[in-house]
Amino acid sequence: MPGTNLTREEAQQRARLLTVDAYEIDLDLSSAQEGGTYRSVTTVRFDAAEAGESFIDLVAPAVHEVVLNGTALDASEVFQDSRIALPGLTAGRNELKVVADCAYTNTGEGLHRFVDPVDNQAYLYTQFEVPDARRVFASFEQPDLKATFQFTVKAPEGWTVISNSPTPERPSDNLWRFEPTPRISTYITALIAGPYHAVHSTYENAATGQSVPLGIYCRPSLAEFLDADEIFDVTRQGFDWFQEKFDYAYPFAKYDQLFVPEFNAGAMENAGAVTIRDQYVFRSKVTDAAYEVRAETILHELAHMWFGDLVTMEWWNDLWLNESFATYTSIACQAYAPGSKWPHSWTTFANSMKTWAYRQDQLPSTHPIMAEIRDLDDVLVNFDGITYAKGASVLKQLVAYVGMDEFFRGVQAYFKEHAYGNTRLSDLLGALEETSGRDLKTWSKKWLETAGINILRPEIVTGDDGTVTSFAVKQEAPALPAGAKGEPTLRPHRIAIGLYEHEDGKLVRKERIELDVDGELTEVPQLAGKQRPAVVLLNDDDLSYAKVRLDAESLATVTAHLGDFTESLPRALCWASAWDMTRDGELATRDYLALVLSGIAKESDIGVVQSLQRQVKLALDLYAAPDWRETGLAQWSEAALEHLRAAAPGSDHQLAWARAFAATARTDEQLALLAGLLDGSGTIEGLAVDTELRWDLLGRLVATGRADEKAIEAELERDRTSAGEQHAAWARAARPTAEAKAEAWALVVESGKLPNAVQESVIGGFQQAEHRELIAPYAERYFTVVKQLWDERSHEIAQQIAVGLYPALQVSQATLNATDAWLASAEPSAALRRLVTESRAGIERALKAQAADAAAA
Repeated sequence: MPGTNLTREEAQQRARLLTVDAYEIDLDLSSAQEGGTYRSVTTVRFDAAEAGESFIDLVAPAVHEVVLNGTALDASEVFQDSRIALPGLTAGRNELKVVADCAYTNTGEGLHRFVDPVDNQAYLYTQFEVPDARRVFASFEQPDLKATFQFTVKAPEGWTVISNSPTPERPSDNLWRFEPTPRISTYITALIAGPYHAVHSTYENAATGQSVPLGIYCRPSLAEFLDADEIFDVTRQGFDWFQEKFDYAYPFAKYDQLFVPEFNAGAMENAGAVTIRDQYVFRSKVTDAAYEVRAETILHELAHMWFGDLVTMEWWNDLWLNESFATYTSIACQAYAPGSKWPHSWTTFANSMKTWAYRQDQLPSTHPIMAEIRDLDDVLVNFDGITYAKGASVLKQLVAYVGMDEFFRGVQAYFKEHAYGNTRLSDLLGALEETSGRDLKTWSKKWLETAGINILRPEIVTGDDGTVTSFAVKQEAPALPAGAKGEPTLRPHRIAIGLYEHEDGKLVRKERIELDVDGELTEVPQLAGKQRPAVVLLNDDDLSYAKVRLDAESLATVTAHLGDFTESLPRALCWASAWDMTRDGELATRDYLALVLSGIAKESDIGVVQSLQRQVKLALDLYAAPDWRETGLAQWSEAALEHLRAAAPGSDHQLAWARAFAATARTDEQLALLAGLLDGSGTIEGLAVDTELRWDLLGRLVATGRADEKAIEAELERDRTSAGEQHAAWARAARPTAEAKAEAWALVVESGKLPNAVQESVIGGFQQAEHRELIAPYAERYFTVVKQLWDERSHEIAQQIAVGLYPALQVSQATLNATDAWLASAEPSAALRRLVTESRAGIERALKAQAADAAAA
C-alpha cells in the first residue's frame, strides 16, 4: 500500500506516459468561517502517450465523483490511500473530473485555516511543497508534470482571494474567477483567502517600460506594524538586480507577498503569490539583524521566481539546486546591489548559514549535496543545512572557480533555453562549462556527489629572523561520522589567504593571495621570503566550504585580539572557527566563554553578537562539564547584565543584551531586576519594554518559579493575540513543576489537537535546560510513543514531536543506550530513523565536549 508516499520510479513511469495540459479547479470555501470540509471539483485535461493506466493524487476525507472521459468510475473502488486509479486511459487526449470533500488543516500543510483571536475571523492559505496540493485538489503531484491552473473560488462575503494569477475585481456573487496561470508545477500553485489587509504598489523599469503590480498582505490585527514601504524597497532592489543578472524579465503577471499566520517555514515561493511567516511583521522593536534576515528571505523567494518556478527541477534530488541558488543569489544581491543596506551580508552568511551547514555535515545523516531522493519521505526530511547552506556555500565556491560574470552568463543561457520547463543539474553545469571554459565534471563529482567536510591548515616554516622559508596549505578529509555513507574526499578549493598585521591597535589585512588548493598539500611559493605576519587566515573572504584551523602563532594573536579585525568577515570566520572547535571538543567550553567575553564588546556586527549570545548559552547548557556549568552560567549572566548596562541607550546592542540577560538571569538580584522591568518599578535608560520583551522577561520569571499561572493570564490579557497565545502556551509549559510538565506532555502527545505553532511553543517551554531533572522521566516515554505518533500525525506535526521531545537535555550514556535499543527494535521509517539518529549524535557530541571541558579544569 503506498499510503501517502510516491517513489521516484513511479513518478518517472507516470511522466513517460502523461503530458498534462490544464487544470480547472473549483473550490467552495463559503463555510470556511465554520471550518470542517469544503467541496473541491477538479477537471484536468492531459494526453497519454499510449493506452494504459495511471493514477492521480488526492488526500481527502471523501470522494463523490470520478468521471474519466465521460465514464463514471466507482469512487469507492478507485480511490484508496492517497490515489485515484485511472484505468483505461486513451492514447491521446483524456479528461478527468473529480468531485471531493477536502479538509481544512491546522498543521500548515494543504489549506491551513486559522482564526485570529483579535477579530474572530478565519484566514486561509495554502502550503503545497512538497506533496500537498493533493490535499486541496486532485493533481499529478510531481514537479515535472507542469500545466496551467485556473482557479474559481466561492468565498464568504467581504473576503479577498489571492492566487498565482492577478486578483479579479471584487465579484458581486463572491465567486472569484482567476485567469489560467502559465505552465507551472503543482507545488507552487497557491490560494490565500480571508479579510486580509492589503497595500499595493508597482515595480517600474524605466529602461524597458516594464510595470509589475506589487501587493503586500497581512491580517488587519497586524496592519499597524506593517512597514510596507521598507518591504517594497527591498523587493524593487531585488527586481532590479535579478533582472540585470539573469537577463530575463520577471516571468509572471504580478508579485504579491502575503504574511500569513502559523507558517512552518520562513516563506514559500508560490509563483506570483509568495507566502511569508507573519512573525516578519515586527510587533516590537527588533535589531537590524532581524531586518537583514527578513530581507534575505524576501530576496530568496523572489529569486525562486526564475530558479524554481520558471525553470523547475525534474525531481526532488535537485531540490538543493533550487534552494542553494536562491540562497546564494539573495545574499549576493544584498552584498552587491547598489544602495543595499546590508553590504556585509557575506559576514552574516559565514556566521549563520555556514555554521548550520558545518553542523549538518557532521551528522550521521550527512549526504552529498545532490542527495539520492528515492521517494517523498526522503525529500520531506531533506530541507536541511546541506540542501540550503552547504549547497549555497559550494555555489559561492563555484562562482569563485569560474568567475562571477561567466557564472551569470551561463545562468542567462540556462533560463532562456529551459523557460517553463524542467531540468537536471547537468543542464546548468553544461551552460556554465560553455561560458567559463572550465571542465566541471570532476568539480561536480567531488563537491556535489560526495559527503563530508575538509579541514584546511597552514604549514608555515620561518627562519630565525621571522621570514617565511616555506608555506603550504594542508588539506585533510576526516572520516565521515559513524553510519554515514561514502568515503572521505579531498576536493579542489578556490581560496584566498589573508595576511594581517597590527596597525594602530587594529588587525589590518596587508596582503591577499587567491589560489587553487587541491590534493593533500598545496605549496604557496608567493609567501616565501616575506616577514611572517601576525595572523595568517586561510579561506579569507570565505570563498570555499571548509573548516579552517589557525597555526599556533595566529591562534594566540586571534585569541588576544579577535575583536580588533577592522573588517567584520574575518572576525566572523574566526568566531566560527572557535565555535566549531568547541563543538568538536578541541576548545573547552570554559575557554570558549573566556574568548567570547574578551572580544564581544568590540564586535560591531549585531548579527554576530546575537549568534555568539546563542552559542554561548547552548555551550553552557550542553557542552560544559556538569560540575562547572553553574559557574559558567553565573559568569555569563553577570557579563550579560554588565553589557546591558553599558550599551548605548536605545541601541540594537542594548536590546540584544536585554534578551540575552533575560534568557539567563539566575540570582535573586538579577531576577528582581527582570520583575522590576516587567512591572515598571525598574528601568534601564533607553530600553523599551515592549510586548515581545515583556514575554521574554515573564518567561524567565515563570521558568525560575518567580511568576505563576496568574501572571501568565494577566500578560495574555494585555496581549490577546495569536502571538500572545503562543507565548502563554510556552510559559505554561515552562513552569518548574511536575504538574506543568505532565500537562504539556498530554497536550502534545495525547490530545493531538494543537495547531502547529502552539504545539511548537508548548514543546519549547517543556524543554528547559534547568529542568533537566524534572523532565528526565519523559525520556523513556518518548521512546514508547514516538513511532506511533510518527505514523498517526501529519509530517510537520510528527517532525516537531520527533525532534522537539527527544531527550536532548539528558546528556548521558543511558540516553545513547536507550536510543540504540529503540533504533534496533522499533523498525522506524527511514525518515524517522534519520531524525532520531541525528538527535542521538547531539548527545554523543555533548558528552565529548563535556569531557574536554572537564579536562581543562
